Amino acid sequence: MSLDNRKKQVLQAIVDDYVSTSEPVGSKSLIERHNFSVSSATLRNEMAELEKLGLIEKPHTSAGRIPSDKGYREYVNSLMRMDVLSDKDMEEIKTGISDSVNQITDLIRNAANTLSKTTGYVSLALTPKLTKSYLTQLKMMMIEPGKALVVVVLSAGVVKDKIVRIPNFLTNEQIYQISNEVEKSLCGKPLDEITLITVSSAVKDTPLPDSLLNQILYEAYVTIKQADKLDVYLEGEHKLLALPEFKEMNRAKDLLGTLADDGMVAGYVRELSSNNPDDKNNQYMIRIGQEITLEGLEECSFITTTYNVGDVLSGNIGIIGPKRMEYSKVISQVDFVRKTLNDEIKKLTE
Repeated sequence: MSLDNRKKQVLQAIVDDYVSTSEPVGSKSLIERHNFSVSSATLRNEMAELEKLGLIEKPHTSAGRIPSDKGYREYVNSLMRMDVLSDKDMEEIKTGISDSVNQITDLIRNAANTLSKTTGYVSLALTPKLTKSYLTQLKMMMIEPGKALVVVVLSAGVVKDKIVRIPNFLTNEQIYQISNEVEKSLCGKPLDEITLITVSSAVKDTPLPDSLLNQILYEAYVTIKQADKLDVYLEGEHKLLALPEFKEMNRAKDLLGTLADDGMVAGYVRELSSNNPDDKNNQYMIRIGQEITLEGLEECSFITTTYNVGDVLSGNIGIIGPKRMEYSKVISQVDFVRKTLNDEIKKLTE
Protein backbone atom coordinates (compact mmCIF):
# COMPACT_ATOMS: atom_id res chain seq x y z
CA MET A 1 0.00 0.00 0.00
CA SER A 2 1.37 3.40 -0.99
CA LEU A 3 0.38 6.42 1.12
CA ASP A 4 1.41 10.01 0.51
CA ASN A 5 3.37 11.78 3.24
CA ARG A 6 0.39 13.56 4.78
CA LYS A 7 -1.65 10.38 5.10
CA LYS A 8 1.35 8.67 6.69
CA GLN A 9 1.65 11.53 9.19
CA VAL A 10 -2.06 11.43 9.99
CA LEU A 11 -2.11 7.66 10.45
CA GLN A 12 0.98 7.78 12.65
CA ALA A 13 -0.53 10.56 14.76
CA ILE A 14 -3.81 8.63 15.18
CA VAL A 15 -1.98 5.49 16.26
CA ASP A 16 0.27 7.41 18.68
CA ASP A 17 -2.64 9.31 20.23
CA TYR A 18 -4.88 6.27 20.57
CA VAL A 19 -2.05 4.26 22.16
CA SER A 20 -1.47 6.98 24.76
CA THR A 21 -5.09 7.91 25.53
CA SER A 22 -7.24 4.87 24.56
CA GLU A 23 -9.74 7.47 23.28
CA PRO A 24 -10.89 7.79 19.65
CA VAL A 25 -9.04 10.56 17.83
CA GLY A 26 -10.71 13.50 16.07
CA SER A 27 -9.35 16.10 13.65
CA LYS A 28 -9.46 18.85 16.28
CA SER A 29 -7.28 16.95 18.73
CA LEU A 30 -4.83 16.08 15.93
CA ILE A 31 -4.32 19.77 15.20
CA GLU A 32 -3.91 20.59 18.89
CA ARG A 33 -1.41 17.82 19.62
CA HIS A 34 0.60 17.61 16.43
CA ASN A 35 0.60 21.12 14.96
CA PHE A 36 -0.64 20.08 11.53
CA SER A 37 -0.40 23.16 9.30
CA VAL A 38 -3.73 22.43 7.60
CA SER A 39 -7.34 23.06 8.48
CA SER A 40 -9.55 20.73 10.44
CA ALA A 41 -11.60 20.18 7.27
CA THR A 42 -8.50 19.05 5.36
CA LEU A 43 -7.64 16.62 8.14
CA ARG A 44 -11.18 15.25 8.11
CA ASN A 45 -10.79 14.60 4.38
CA GLU A 46 -7.50 12.77 4.96
CA MET A 47 -9.12 10.71 7.71
CA ALA A 48 -12.01 9.87 5.40
CA GLU A 49 -9.51 8.58 2.83
CA LEU A 50 -7.72 6.49 5.46
CA GLU A 51 -11.08 5.07 6.51
CA LYS A 52 -11.89 4.12 2.91
CA LEU A 53 -8.54 2.32 2.77
CA GLY A 54 -9.51 0.36 5.88
CA LEU A 55 -6.66 1.80 7.98
CA ILE A 56 -8.84 3.54 10.57
CA GLU A 57 -12.38 2.95 11.72
CA LYS A 58 -15.13 4.71 13.62
CA PRO A 59 -16.37 3.21 16.89
CA HIS A 60 -20.14 3.29 17.17
CA THR A 61 -20.19 5.60 20.19
CA SER A 62 -17.74 8.27 19.02
CA ALA A 63 -17.12 10.76 16.25
CA GLY A 64 -13.39 10.08 16.44
CA ARG A 65 -11.40 7.33 14.74
CA ILE A 66 -9.22 4.47 15.97
CA PRO A 67 -6.66 2.36 14.08
CA SER A 68 -7.94 -0.85 12.49
CA ASP A 69 -5.92 -4.06 12.52
CA LYS A 70 -4.85 -3.13 9.00
CA GLY A 71 -3.84 0.33 10.24
CA TYR A 72 -1.71 -1.11 13.04
CA ARG A 73 -0.07 -3.41 10.50
CA GLU A 74 0.75 -0.49 8.19
CA TYR A 75 2.14 1.42 11.17
CA VAL A 76 4.35 -1.47 12.29
CA ASN A 77 5.57 -2.26 8.77
CA SER A 78 6.18 1.25 7.47
CA LEU A 79 5.89 4.06 10.03
CA MET A 80 7.32 2.81 13.30
CA ARG A 81 10.67 4.05 14.56
CA MET A 82 12.49 1.77 16.97
CA ASP A 83 13.06 3.06 20.51
CA VAL A 84 16.49 3.08 22.10
CA LEU A 85 16.39 1.67 25.64
CA SER A 86 17.98 3.70 28.40
CA ASP A 87 21.08 2.43 30.23
CA LYS A 88 18.91 2.01 33.35
CA ASP A 89 16.34 -0.13 31.51
CA MET A 90 19.05 -2.32 29.99
CA GLU A 91 20.75 -2.79 33.35
CA GLU A 92 17.46 -3.78 35.02
CA ILE A 93 16.80 -6.36 32.31
CA LYS A 94 20.31 -7.82 32.63
CA THR A 95 20.03 -8.03 36.41
CA GLY A 96 16.57 -9.59 36.30
CA ILE A 97 17.62 -12.35 33.90
CA SER A 98 20.98 -13.26 35.43
CA ASP A 99 19.86 -13.20 39.09
CA SER A 100 20.42 -16.47 41.00
CA VAL A 101 20.71 -18.94 38.13
CA ASN A 102 22.62 -22.16 37.61
CA GLN A 103 20.45 -23.78 34.92
CA ILE A 104 19.17 -22.71 31.54
CA THR A 105 15.59 -23.24 32.70
CA ASP A 106 16.21 -20.69 35.48
CA LEU A 107 17.40 -18.17 32.89
CA ILE A 108 14.34 -18.73 30.70
CA ARG A 109 11.99 -18.37 33.67
CA ASN A 110 13.79 -15.20 34.78
CA ALA A 111 13.59 -13.81 31.25
CA ALA A 112 9.82 -14.34 31.21
CA ASN A 113 9.40 -12.63 34.59
CA THR A 114 11.63 -9.74 33.57
CA LEU A 115 9.85 -9.22 30.26
CA SER A 116 6.43 -9.11 31.94
CA LYS A 117 7.67 -6.58 34.52
CA THR A 118 9.39 -4.46 31.86
CA THR A 119 6.49 -4.29 29.40
CA GLY A 120 3.56 -4.51 31.80
CA TYR A 121 2.02 -7.24 29.63
CA VAL A 122 1.77 -11.03 29.56
CA SER A 123 5.09 -12.68 28.79
CA LEU A 124 5.51 -16.06 27.16
CA ALA A 125 8.65 -18.22 27.07
CA LEU A 126 9.00 -21.69 25.57
CA THR A 127 11.92 -23.98 26.27
CA PRO A 128 13.78 -25.36 23.23
CA LYS A 129 12.72 -28.58 21.56
CA LEU A 130 15.51 -30.88 22.70
CA THR A 131 15.11 -33.94 20.47
CA LYS A 132 18.48 -33.38 18.78
CA SER A 133 20.20 -32.77 22.08
CA TYR A 134 22.10 -35.70 23.58
CA LEU A 135 22.45 -37.17 27.03
CA THR A 136 25.52 -36.15 29.04
CA GLN A 137 24.60 -37.34 32.54
CA LEU A 138 22.03 -39.54 34.25
CA LYS A 139 21.98 -39.71 38.05
CA MET A 140 19.63 -41.62 40.34
CA MET A 141 19.67 -40.91 44.08
CA MET A 142 17.67 -42.45 46.89
CA ILE A 143 15.41 -39.96 48.68
CA GLU A 144 13.77 -42.48 50.97
CA PRO A 145 12.89 -46.17 50.69
CA GLY A 146 10.68 -46.57 47.65
CA LYS A 147 11.52 -43.15 46.13
CA ALA A 148 14.43 -41.90 44.06
CA LEU A 149 15.36 -38.70 42.27
CA VAL A 150 16.34 -39.10 38.61
CA VAL A 151 18.39 -36.22 37.17
CA VAL A 152 18.93 -35.96 33.41
CA VAL A 153 21.53 -33.53 32.02
CA LEU A 154 21.51 -32.77 28.29
CA SER A 155 24.16 -31.39 25.98
CA ALA A 156 22.29 -28.07 25.77
CA GLY A 157 23.01 -27.56 29.47
CA VAL A 158 19.37 -28.25 30.36
CA VAL A 159 18.76 -30.20 33.56
CA LYS A 160 15.50 -32.09 34.13
CA ASP A 161 14.61 -34.12 37.21
CA LYS A 162 11.79 -36.34 38.36
CA ILE A 163 10.92 -38.23 41.54
CA VAL A 164 10.09 -41.86 40.75
CA ARG A 165 8.92 -44.92 42.66
CA ILE A 166 11.29 -47.86 43.05
CA PRO A 167 11.18 -51.17 44.97
CA ASN A 168 11.41 -50.47 48.71
CA PHE A 169 14.33 -52.78 49.43
CA LEU A 170 16.76 -51.44 46.81
CA THR A 171 19.84 -49.76 48.27
CA ASN A 172 21.33 -46.45 47.21
CA GLU A 173 24.43 -48.33 46.00
CA GLN A 174 22.35 -50.55 43.70
CA ILE A 175 20.51 -47.55 42.27
CA TYR A 176 23.79 -45.71 41.71
CA GLN A 177 25.25 -48.73 39.93
CA ILE A 178 22.26 -48.97 37.58
CA SER A 179 22.25 -45.25 36.72
CA ASN A 180 26.03 -45.29 36.22
CA GLU A 181 25.76 -48.17 33.73
CA VAL A 182 22.94 -46.44 31.83
CA GLU A 183 24.89 -43.17 31.75
CA LYS A 184 28.06 -44.85 30.41
CA SER A 185 26.10 -46.62 27.70
CA LEU A 186 23.92 -43.73 26.56
CA CYS A 187 26.23 -40.74 27.06
CA GLY A 188 26.43 -38.86 23.75
CA LYS A 189 23.33 -40.52 22.25
CA PRO A 190 20.62 -38.16 20.86
CA LEU A 191 17.34 -38.24 22.76
CA ASP A 192 15.37 -39.32 19.71
CA GLU A 193 17.58 -42.43 19.40
CA ILE A 194 17.08 -43.58 22.99
CA THR A 195 14.53 -46.37 23.36
CA LEU A 196 13.52 -48.65 26.21
CA ILE A 197 15.56 -51.39 24.53
CA THR A 198 18.75 -49.28 24.50
CA VAL A 199 18.23 -48.37 28.15
CA SER A 200 17.64 -52.03 29.12
CA SER A 201 20.64 -53.32 27.18
CA ALA A 202 22.90 -50.92 29.10
CA VAL A 203 22.55 -52.97 32.31
CA LYS A 204 22.27 -56.51 30.97
CA ASP A 205 25.19 -57.63 33.18
CA THR A 206 23.87 -56.10 36.41
CA PRO A 207 23.26 -58.84 39.03
CA LEU A 208 19.65 -57.93 39.87
CA PRO A 209 16.43 -59.81 39.05
CA ASP A 210 14.81 -58.69 35.82
CA SER A 211 11.59 -57.78 37.61
CA LEU A 212 13.41 -55.17 39.72
CA LEU A 213 15.58 -53.91 36.89
CA ASN A 214 12.66 -53.46 34.54
CA GLN A 215 10.80 -51.20 36.94
CA ILE A 216 13.83 -48.97 37.54
CA LEU A 217 14.81 -48.88 33.88
CA TYR A 218 11.32 -47.95 32.80
CA GLU A 219 11.31 -45.01 35.20
CA ALA A 220 14.75 -43.94 33.95
CA TYR A 221 13.60 -44.24 30.34
CA VAL A 222 10.44 -42.16 30.95
CA THR A 223 12.47 -39.45 32.68
CA ILE A 224 14.94 -39.29 29.77
CA LYS A 225 12.18 -39.03 27.18
CA GLN A 226 10.26 -36.46 29.20
CA ALA A 227 13.35 -34.26 29.20
CA ASP A 228 12.19 -33.24 25.73
CA LYS A 229 8.86 -32.01 27.11
CA LEU A 230 8.17 -28.41 26.18
CA ASP A 231 8.01 -26.17 29.24
CA VAL A 232 5.83 -23.06 28.99
CA TYR A 233 6.23 -20.00 31.20
CA LEU A 234 3.36 -17.49 31.15
CA GLU A 235 3.69 -14.49 33.45
CA GLY A 236 1.45 -11.50 34.16
CA GLU A 237 -1.92 -12.69 32.82
CA HIS A 238 -3.72 -10.41 35.29
CA LYS A 239 -2.00 -7.30 33.92
CA LEU A 240 -4.20 -7.19 30.82
CA LEU A 241 -7.35 -7.01 32.96
CA ALA A 242 -6.41 -3.48 34.08
CA LEU A 243 -6.57 -2.22 30.48
CA PRO A 244 -9.74 -0.62 29.03
CA GLU A 245 -9.91 -3.22 26.26
CA PHE A 246 -10.62 -6.01 28.75
CA LYS A 247 -12.94 -4.36 31.27
CA GLU A 248 -15.97 -6.03 29.70
CA MET A 249 -16.60 -9.24 31.64
CA ASN A 250 -17.12 -11.59 28.67
CA ARG A 251 -14.05 -10.30 26.83
CA ALA A 252 -11.89 -10.72 29.95
CA LYS A 253 -13.30 -14.21 30.51
CA ASP A 254 -12.51 -15.29 26.94
CA LEU A 255 -8.99 -13.87 27.22
CA LEU A 256 -8.18 -15.63 30.49
CA GLY A 257 -9.76 -18.85 29.24
CA THR A 258 -7.40 -18.96 26.28
CA LEU A 259 -4.32 -17.99 28.30
CA ALA A 260 -5.17 -20.73 30.82
CA ASP A 261 -4.53 -23.30 28.09
CA ASP A 262 -0.80 -22.62 27.91
CA GLY A 263 -0.24 -25.73 25.78
CA MET A 264 -2.52 -24.36 23.06
CA VAL A 265 -0.83 -20.95 23.18
CA ALA A 266 2.60 -22.59 23.03
CA GLY A 267 1.58 -24.74 20.08
CA TYR A 268 0.34 -21.65 18.24
CA VAL A 269 3.62 -19.80 18.80
CA ARG A 270 5.68 -22.84 17.76
CA GLU A 271 3.64 -23.18 14.57
CA LEU A 272 4.03 -19.49 13.76
CA SER A 273 7.77 -19.67 14.34
CA SER A 274 8.22 -22.74 12.16
CA ASN A 275 6.31 -21.04 9.34
CA ASN A 276 8.19 -17.77 9.65
CA PRO A 277 11.74 -18.00 8.27
CA ASP A 278 12.67 -14.50 9.41
CA ASP A 279 12.11 -15.48 13.04
CA LYS A 280 14.83 -18.11 12.74
CA ASN A 281 17.26 -15.28 12.02
CA ASN A 282 16.38 -13.76 15.40
CA GLN A 283 13.93 -11.24 13.98
CA TYR A 284 10.82 -10.39 15.92
CA MET A 285 7.47 -11.64 14.69
CA ILE A 286 4.25 -9.67 15.13
CA ARG A 287 0.64 -10.82 14.85
CA ILE A 288 -2.11 -8.23 15.33
CA GLY A 289 -5.77 -8.69 16.23
CA GLN A 290 -7.58 -10.78 13.63
CA GLU A 291 -4.23 -12.16 12.42
CA ILE A 292 -4.24 -14.22 15.65
CA THR A 293 -6.33 -17.34 15.24
CA LEU A 294 -6.81 -17.98 18.97
CA GLU A 295 -10.27 -17.20 20.35
CA GLY A 296 -10.32 -14.43 22.94
CA LEU A 297 -7.22 -12.64 21.64
CA GLU A 298 -8.94 -10.48 19.01
CA GLU A 299 -7.93 -7.31 20.89
CA CYS A 300 -4.36 -8.51 21.40
CA SER A 301 -1.05 -8.49 19.61
CA PHE A 302 1.71 -11.10 19.79
CA ILE A 303 5.34 -10.03 19.61
CA THR A 304 7.72 -12.99 19.74
CA THR A 305 11.31 -13.74 18.90
CA THR A 306 13.74 -16.65 19.03
CA TYR A 307 16.60 -17.22 21.46
CA ASN A 308 19.38 -19.76 20.90
CA VAL A 309 20.87 -22.58 22.94
CA GLY A 310 24.09 -23.50 21.13
CA ASP A 311 24.13 -23.77 17.35
CA VAL A 312 21.18 -26.13 16.90
CA LEU A 313 18.50 -25.53 19.54
CA SER A 314 16.18 -22.56 19.84
CA GLY A 315 13.19 -21.49 21.93
CA ASN A 316 10.68 -18.67 21.80
CA ILE A 317 10.07 -15.66 24.00
CA GLY A 318 7.74 -12.71 23.66
CA ILE A 319 4.71 -10.85 24.92
CA ILE A 320 0.94 -10.81 24.54
CA GLY A 321 -0.43 -7.31 24.92
CA PRO A 322 -3.19 -5.06 23.61
CA LYS A 323 -3.26 -3.97 19.98
CA ARG A 324 -3.01 -0.48 21.48
CA MET A 325 0.60 -0.73 22.59
CA GLU A 326 3.82 1.22 22.05
CA TYR A 327 5.18 -1.20 19.46
CA SER A 328 8.52 0.56 19.04
CA LYS A 329 9.24 0.46 22.77
CA VAL A 330 7.94 -3.07 23.36
CA ILE A 331 9.83 -4.50 20.38
CA SER A 332 13.04 -2.92 21.68
CA GLN A 333 12.40 -4.49 25.09
CA VAL A 334 11.68 -7.92 23.61
CA ASP A 335 14.76 -7.72 21.43
CA PHE A 336 17.05 -6.72 24.31
CA VAL A 337 15.69 -9.53 26.49
CA ARG A 338 16.47 -11.95 23.65
CA LYS A 339 20.04 -10.67 23.30
CA THR A 340 20.61 -10.79 27.05
CA LEU A 341 19.16 -14.29 27.32
CA ASN A 342 21.41 -15.48 24.47
CA ASP A 343 24.47 -13.99 26.20
CA GLU A 344 23.63 -15.53 29.59
CA ILE A 345 22.92 -18.97 28.07
CA LYS A 346 26.26 -18.81 26.27
CA LYS A 347 28.07 -18.03 29.56
CA LEU A 348 26.34 -20.92 31.30
CA THR A 349 27.13 -23.46 28.57
CA GLU A 350 30.73 -22.51 27.74
